[in-house]
Amino acid sequence: MALSHILTQIESGSEEEIERRLHEYNRENSKIFAFDCKEEDARIKLCQGLLTVLRRPVQPQCQSTCLETMRILSRDKRVLGPVVTSEGILTLVGLARIPLPDADVKPLDEAKSAVEERVVVEALKCLCNVVFNSVAAQQVGEDVRLAQGLCAYLRSSSSMHHEVGLFSLRLLFLLTALRPDVRGVVCKEMGAVGLLTGVLERLLDVHWVGPYEVTPPDPEAPPVPNEKSEQVMEALKVLFNITMSDFSDEDNYHQLRLIAAIMRHILMLRAQTEEKTEETHSHAINLLSNLPVCCLDVLIDVPLQGGLEKYGGKNMDAVQVLVDFMEKRIDKGSNYKEGLTPVLSLMTEGSRYHREIRRYFKAKVLPPLKDVKVRPEVGTTVRNKLVRLMTHVDMGVKQGAAEFLFVLCKESVDNLLKYTGYGNAAGLLVARGLLAGGRGETEYSADEDSDTEEYKAAKPFVNPITGHIEEPMPNPLEDMTEEQKEYEAQKLANMIGELSRQQLIRPMGVRKDGSLAPLEEALHQCSVADSSESDSD
Repeated sequence: MALSHILTQIESGSEEEIERRLHEYNRENSKIFAFDCKEEDARIKLCQGLLTVLRRPVQPQCQSTCLETMRILSRDKRVLGPVVTSEGILTLVGLARIPLPDADVKPLDEAKSAVEERVVVEALKCLCNVVFNSVAAQQVGEDVRLAQGLCAYLRSSSSMHHEVGLFSLRLLFLLTALRPDVRGVVCKEMGAVGLLTGVLERLLDVHWVGPYEVTPPDPEAPPVPNEKSEQVMEALKVLFNITMSDFSDEDNYHQLRLIAAIMRHILMLRAQTEEKTEETHSHAINLLSNLPVCCLDVLIDVPLQGGLEKYGGKNMDAVQVLVDFMEKRIDKGSNYKEGLTPVLSLMTEGSRYHREIRRYFKAKVLPPLKDVKVRPEVGTTVRNKLVRLMTHVDMGVKQGAAEFLFVLCKESVDNLLKYTGYGNAAGLLVARGLLAGGRGETEYSADEDSDTEEYKAAKPFVNPITGHIEEPMPNPLEDMTEEQKEYEAQKLANMIGELSRQQLIRPMGVRKDGSLAPLEEALHQCSVADSSESDSD
């Protein structure tokens, strides 16, 4: 439909005719996300016209249709000029029934009919699009204290329609994601951490049986409905944003431990599909990664549910979920940076500071070695999969996998090499300055790992570079004369020299502290150290 006809009706047509024309436009363009540049001016005029209609006392059905058109137009950031003004944003906020400090807004409780609820939902969707696509809208939102209004909105509504709750949370997520300064404001002024914790408790029907222990879900209970799962995920995303700030006082510490307990509960829940369960667990893991590591003991300390004697009576059910989640993400084989590194980071930090968590992960990921006939990276065990990631092309993924295994080995270079081989571990050792061996800086418990009898028998034959027993290979120098050996050695030295002069390679050596240095510098340091030792003799 030609936009000129719609604009004519908006200027002079009846409410029914405007609604009819817009309904037809919406039906034709509902799936359109790339717009014709030639009609840009007309779409800007249409945005202005829609705001004019929405400020009139028209029927809710007409408001809903106008807002649906506005939502379609707001996908194009180039036509948002009329909407991203203070007047435009306040018009949408009023239709969404969001209470602002200086605005007279009709409470949502007074929206009785389904059509009135539809108006609220469409207005929230429009605000989400506009805030996402416009920096100016984000600034106006901050100026009119939109985030604070949303918090008040969520606090005053103990129960609201699914889509109203969903898009209220999504709008709050966008504001806290795109405006970092908003995070601290909603925390201090509106108590957003406690508010969103309460939202999660309500959505998941949480019942507390201890200071930081939730009644475990009934194994026979039906899975969490999709509508609740969607709202839970939006609330988790907002909490992730606002917990990126520093929390140091005692009250916030208590609040963060409550969050950790609810995250444990979420990890034990099932959604209606495997994909939805995994997505919900992913958001819970992201949020756990933001919490102080001292809060993670809440994951395993659930006295009323009991635990395993070999792990000090701690309950490892949630920790096992992390292992399963990590393995699923590895098996997907894609999007490791966003999908895998958060859980690796969480498991690494949890292992570094909580002995029982580290011992459990070690038993599951690095069980005692028996068969060393194949390379560490070959196979289908969790250990094999993680060792393969140690040479991944993405630096974050590679470092995350290597650091996790290193911590499981209590940051002992010898232990790490036993499980991975020197070749796979070289990147971590270079970064840590541990090429000469030794340990990391973290102090661990004194209990020692014991080798199996099978490994002890095979250890003398293991190639430390590859980490396995290699088949005997023929010696290429065996049939050479001394002159031929010398010739080949000289030839290799010349080739390395030529590549070095062309700066295609740079020969490196290892300093005494285990870090890499250019070969000349490393040799010089060694010769200086040797001469000083001989002088002292």
